[in-house]
Amino acid sequence: MPRSKKFRRARLIVIVLVVLLVAGVGYGGYRGVAAVRASFPEVDGSVKVAGLSAPVDVKRDANGIPQLYADTSEDLFRAQGYVQAQDRFWEMDVRRHITAGRLSEMFGDGQVDTDAFIRTMGWRQVAQKEFDTKLSADTKKYLQAYADGVNAWLAEHPGGEKASLEYALLGAVNGDYKPEQWTPVDSVAWLKAMAWNLSGNLQEEIDRSLLAQDFGPDKIAELYPEYPYARNGTIVKTGTVVGDTYRPADGTGQAGATGGTAQGATTTKALLKGLTDRIDGMPQLLGRPGQGIGSNSWVVAGTHTTSGKPLLANDPHLGPGLPSVWYQMGLHCRNASPACQFDVSGFTFAGLPGVVIGHNKDVAWGFTNLGADVTDLYLEKVTGPDTYQVDGKDVKFELRKETIKVAGGDDRVITVRTTQTGAPLISDQRTEQQNVGKYAPNGSAAPDRGTGGYGVALQWTALNPGKTMDAVFELDKAKNWDEFRTAAKDFAVPAQNLVYADAKNIGYQAPGDIPVRGKGDGSYPAPGWDSGYQWKGSVPFTALPYSFNPSAGYIVTANQAVVDPAYKYLLTKDWEYGTRAKEITEQIEGLLKNNGRISPDDMQNLQLDNTSIMARTLVPLLLKQQIDDPYVREAQDLLKDWNYHQDADSAAAAFYNGVWRQLLGLAFGQKFPADLRAKGNCLLVRQQADPTKPDSAGNAPIVTECGTRDPGKAQPDGGDRWTEVVRQQLDKPDSSWWTYIDSQHKEQKGLDNLLKEAMRNARQDLTSLLSKDVSTWSWGRLHKLTLREQTLGTDDSSIASGLVHRLLNRGPYRLSGGSAAVDAAGWNAAAGYEVDWIPSMRMVVDLSDLDSSRWINVGGASGHAFHDNYNDQTDLWLKGRLLTWAYTPDAVEKATKHKLVLSNG
Repeated sequence: MPRSKKFRRARLIVIVLVVLLVAGVGYGGYRGVAAVRASFPEVDGSVKVAGLSAPVDVKRDANGIPQLYADTSEDLFRAQGYVQAQDRFWEMDVRRHITAGRLSEMFGDGQVDTDAFIRTMGWRQVAQKEFDTKLSADTKKYLQAYADGVNAWLAEHPGGEKASLEYALLGAVNGDYKPEQWTPVDSVAWLKAMAWNLSGNLQEEIDRSLLAQDFGPDKIAELYPEYPYARNGTIVKTGTVVGDTYRPADGTGQAGATGGTAQGATTTKALLKGLTDRIDGMPQLLGRPGQGIGSNSWVVAGTHTTSGKPLLANDPHLGPGLPSVWYQMGLHCRNASPACQFDVSGFTFAGLPGVVIGHNKDVAWGFTNLGADVTDLYLEKVTGPDTYQVDGKDVKFELRKETIKVAGGDDRVITVRTTQTGAPLISDQRTEQQNVGKYAPNGSAAPDRGTGGYGVALQWTALNPGKTMDAVFELDKAKNWDEFRTAAKDFAVPAQNLVYADAKNIGYQAPGDIPVRGKGDGSYPAPGWDSGYQWKGSVPFTALPYSFNPSAGYIVTANQAVVDPAYKYLLTKDWEYGTRAKEITEQIEGLLKNNGRISPDDMQNLQLDNTSIMARTLVPLLLKQQIDDPYVREAQDLLKDWNYHQDADSAAAAFYNGVWRQLLGLAFGQKFPADLRAKGNCLLVRQQADPTKPDSAGNAPIVTECGTRDPGKAQPDGGDRWTEVVRQQLDKPDSSWWTYIDSQHKEQKGLDNLLKEAMRNARQDLTSLLSKDVSTWSWGRLHKLTLREQTLGTDDSSIASGLVHRLLNRGPYRLSGGSAAVDAAGWNAAAGYEVDWIPSMRMVVDLSDLDSSRWINVGGASGHAFHDNYNDQTDLWLKGRLLTWAYTPDAVEKATKHKLVLSNG
C-alpha cells in the first residue's frame, strides 16, 4: 500500500540524522568521521583473498587508480572483483538490482513500475542464457573468478556492514536488506543496461508517431530531415557488398538518401504516451537512451604525427552523475604466458571484469555509439488473454509470471506475454495502456480492433543471447588488426563504432547485431499482424563496413553516418547529423595543412573545441535584424565580433544560446503536442470544435494545455538534429514553421519577425536569470553541471531527501561547450540550460610511448562519497587537463602511492 505522508516525513528525518552522523556534521564529530572512514578500502599492507594461487599486487597512484599484477588470468580477475568491490560495491549492488528488475527489494514500492518494465523485457533471463549457452569456457572462468573476488570482499562486510555510507542510509528505512553473493550473470546483465541506453531510435519511433496526430508526413519529414551526406560526409567511403563480403572503396559516396513510408503514423497516442512515461522512468545509468547520445573518437596515422606513430583519442558523451560512470584500472600479467595473457589498461564499469576501452602493449581502441536501429515497436492485435493475430490467424503468446518482492510491502505478480518472434508485450503493465482500443489505428489495412485493443511489443537485438562478454576479453588480448576484428565479430550489443591503432596501422570496424527487416524501415511502429514486417535475420559481420589504413591518414567517428545509402543494408535512418564529425575533420585537416604533423597536445586541444557551428550560420542573420528597442539591441550587440566559442565566461555565448532556445520554442515547441513538450510548458490552444458546446461565436473554447513529458527528454531539445532542421528551414523565410504566437498572444509570420521575437524573449529570459547588466552575463552562469548521486534515487519514492543529495552531490560547475560542439556539454533547450550530457572521460593514446598517453575521468576512482578520490579528477576535467597514464611496470611503480598485496586466505 502507498506510504502515508506522516511515514515518509518520519523516514526522511531518520535519514537526515543518519547522514549527519556518518558525515561528521553537527553532533557527529569524531564518531561520524570514523564511521565514514570505516568503509574506505584498505590500500596498503596485505589482505587475504580466498582462492588466489599466488599473491596479487594492487598498486594505486595518487588518484586511487589501481593497477593489478598477477601470475594467472583467474587470479587477475579475482583481484579485479575484490578491488572494484572495495571502491564501488554499493554502486554494483544497485546496478545488478536494476538489471534484474529487483529495485523494489531495496527501495520499496516506488520502484515497482521500473521493475515490471525490466522484468517484461527479461534482461536477467537473457544474460543467464548468454552465460549458459553462448560464452566461451575461458570467459566463464574469468567471470566466475571475478565473482569470487567480489564475494571475498563481501565476506569481510557481511550484510553490507561498514561497506559504505549508502548501506547505513538504506538501513534506516529497510533494515532487513542484506546483499546477496555476486554471480557471473550479475556482470553479464550489465551489458543489457549498456545496450538499452545506446539502443538507437526507439524514442524517435515513438515521437514520430505522436507527431503524426497533428502533422502530416511532409511536415514530419521536415522535423527529421535526411542526413546531409554531401556536406558532412560518412565515417568510411561507402564500399560494396559482394555476396556477404564488404569491400572498402576509395571514392566518397555522394548518393542521395532514400525516402521512407510512415507506416503506423496514426498509432495510438495514449498508448505511446504511456510507453514514453515508462521509458522516462527507467534508470538512466549512462544517460537517456536514443538519438542524441554522442561521443567522439578519432585516430591519426603515424605519417601525420610528430612521433611517426599513430595517436588515438576518445571521449564518450554520457549522462553525468556520481559515482562516475567509468572506472579506470590496469590488468597486468607479470609474465606473459598461456596461463596469463593480459596486459591491458583503460576504462571499464564497476561490476564488469576486463577493460572496455583502452590499450594493451600492442593495440589501442576507442568507442562511439554507432546508432544502429536495433529496436522496433510492433502493434499487436490482441485477441484474448493468451492470443494475438498474425496473417489473419490467432497464435499464442508465450506466458511467464514474475514475482516482484517489495521491501515493506506485498509481493506483486505480473504476467509477461511474449510473441513468437521473442518480442515482449511492453504495454501490459500499466492500466492506461491496457484499454487502448478506442485510440488504435483503424485504417483499411488494420484488423478490427474489437474489445481487446492493440498492444505494443518490442523487438530488440539485445533480447537475443550474444557473445559481447567474449568480445571484451578478446579485445583486451588482441595483438593486431586481424585479432581486433575477430573480437569485434562477437561484439553484438550495443553496436559501436570501433576505432583501432597499433604501432604501424589505423583502422575502423562497425560491429553489432543489426537486423535485416522485411517490410518497413523502422521509422514507425510496424503492424505485428502482418508477418511481412518481421525481421529476416541479421546483417552478416563480413558485410559490415570497415576501413584499414585509409589514404586520408585519419579516421573520425562522432556518431555521423557510417556509409551513404548506396550501402546494401539499412543500418538506420536516424544518424546524428555529423556536425561534430565535420568540425573534427576540418580541424585535423587544418592542423595538417598548417603544421604538417599532429601532436598529442593537438589531440587534447581538439577535444576542448567548443565552437558553435550553427552560430556561424545564425548569428549573421540575427545581426541583420533592425532592433529599435535599445534594451534588446544592447544584447544583440554582444554578437558583434563574437568568435562563436562557447566559453564559460562568454556573454555572447549566453545570449546566443538564449536566442537559440527561444527560436526553437517559437518555431516548433508552440506547435508540438503536449506529449512532446516539457511539464510546465503551458500554451493556450483551441479545443477541437464540439458542435454541441459552441461558445457565443460558434467556436470551440480556448483552454490551457500543459506539456506532460519529463523536461530533460522534451522536444525540441536543440541537439544536432535541430541544427539541421533549422538550417534547412532558413532557406524558406516564409515557411509555416516561422509562424508563431507572440507575447501579446497574436499570430505573427515570417523568419525576420521570429528572429526579432527570439532576441526580445532571450533578453528578458537572461535578465531574469542573470541580471539587467549584460556585461555581467556569462554562459557558465546558465550552463551548469551538477554531479548528482544517482543510486539513491531522486524523489520521495527513494531513500534520499534533498539534504542527503546536497551532502552527496557535487557542484554546480560552470561549463563551456554545447550540445553540438566537439566539447559536448549538452543541454536540453526545451527544459533550460542545465548540462545533461558531458564528455564522461577523455583519453589520448600515444602509440610511440604508451607511458606518454593521457586520461581523465569525471568524478574519481572511489564510490565512497567522502573519500579523497570520490571527485578528485573533476576540477582537472573542467580545465581540460589530462592525467599522465602510467602503463609500463617502471612507470606504474614510480607513480605508486599505495601498495596492497592480496594473498590466498
